[in-house]
Amino acid sequence: MNYAYLVRCIDNSLYAGWTNDIEKRLKSHNDGTGAKYTKSRRPVTLAYLETFDTRSEAMKREAALKKMTHKQKEELAADWKTYGQQ
Repeated sequence: MNYAYLVRCIDNSLYAGWTNDIEKRLKSHNDGTGAKYTKSRRPVTLAYLETFDTRSEAMKREAALKKMTHKQKEELAADWKTYGQQ
C-alpha cells in the first residue's frame, strides 16, 4: 500500500507527504528525521490519510495536497476525522 497524508504540526500547520509505511513515517517525523519542515514543529499527529495501489498515484495526490490552501486542507482533515477514519 501507498499513502498520501497530512500531518498536523505543533504550530497547527499541515504538512503533506506520501509513504508506503505510514507508521514508520510518522515515527520519523516525530524523531526529527522525517522532513526538514516538521523537524522544528514536533510533535506531529496524523490529520488525514488516503490509500493508493501505486506509488505514482500517492505521489500525484501528495502534489495535489501541497497545492491546496490551508482552508482546503483543514476541510479534508475535518471530514476525515468526522467520518471515523481516525
